[in-house]
Amino acid sequence: MTGEDRGAAMAASIVRTSRSLGLGAEAVDLMSRAHALAMVPRVASLADDHHPLYLHPGRTVLVLLRDAGVTAPEVLAAAALVESEDAEYRVDIDTVELEIGRTVVDLVTAVPLAGSEMLAETLVTADRTVRLVAAAERLDHLRHAHLRDDLAWRRRVHAEAVAVYQPIAERTDERLAGRYRHWRRNFERRL
Repeated sequence: MTGEDRGAAMAASIVRTSRSLGLGAEAVDLMSRAHALAMVPRVASLADDHHPLYLHPGRTVLVLLRDAGVTAPEVLAAAALVESEDAEYRVDIDTVELEIGRTVVDLVTAVPLAGSEMLAETLVTADRTVRLVAAAERLDHLRHAHLRDDLAWRRRVHAEAVAVYQPIAERTDERLAGRYRHWRRNFERRL
């Protein structure tokens, strides 16, 4: 399967899952446009379509749909566009506003970046929607952390996940919390 095929397969999976949860055409269109926009920097700079970051936007959306039961289209669109770890894959916020809209921009910018100062405090005081997006987006990065060669980075993200993201998931959504507990057990064995 080529990168284009893998990207198209992910987009189709998002659409199928959304429709199965009752999302209408307008909602699916918004989410699909956000996902396509989030893929632009990945398609442009990742030569390997099997790179763990390639399908990250779509996987984040699917975590919210399947695990947390989120069906709000603006939330799902924002989830596709949040990139907490790698700045080179973030879509310019002005482009997001022009293409997707202000409501999504507000959600994207409300999600703090991993490693940021006051991360825990920001997430604890954030509304549930922001916590859901942050926890789901970060979980997808964490699920692929073992594939990165940088051991110091893996230790840092593990410590941050245990100290910040897992407790946020625990207080936000039981299914996401369960996913964090599962990830932690598996990752700690590899670390």
